Amino acid sequence: MPSGLPLDPETILAATEEVLRRHGPAKATVVDVARALGVSHTAVYRHFGSKQALREAVTRRWLGRDRDALAAIADDTAIPPSRRLPAWLAAMLAAKQAKAAGDPELFAAYRILAAEHSSAAADHVADLLRQLQAIVADGMADGTFAGSDPATAARAVFHATARFHDPAHATEWQAPGIEADLDAVCTLLLSGLRGRDSHHQ
Repeated sequence: MPSGLPLDPETILAATEEVLRRHGPAKATVVDVARALGVSHTAVYRHFGSKQALREAVTRRWLGRDRDALAAIADDTAIPPSRRLPAWLAAMLAAKQAKAAGDPELFAAYRILAAEHSSAAADHVADLLRQLQAIVADGMADGTFAGSDPATAARAVFHATARFHDPAHATEWQAPGIEADLDAVCTLLLSGLRGRDSHHQ
């Protein structure tokens, strides 16, 4: 990018991502990003006051990249909760697979950054749990799911499906049959959520 052109946060974050992809987190400094943009580091500091702020912002951007697509599934009340829940989990697995396989260098860099910026990762997980809770709450409201504590049930579903979304299991996401494994887990979870007396489909 030629110097002199106005900068905005999105342009800076995109350049930071490219630096991460090529050189890893160690080189994702304000100076390195400014060099990649062809501007002074002072220009970058006008938008991000520190290296820490820049790295946290780019981490939040990456973690939230698939957020809207997942939220759209969670909020789609036209889909019954018993179908919405597995659809949401399948979409999350597909998004994770695409990130890990499509851009492995960047994925590796972000795993390091997410560990460093635990608040960004915690906020991301909290958002995912809110989406799951909305699905479970709808199911409890219409009688599809038993129980009256959607927050606890959502956490249980999230932890029970960790293999399909926790980066610690990233090497398993491309394994043959991973989608079938998720289907089997979903079937078991739905059975538990419905309770003994439920016969909803």
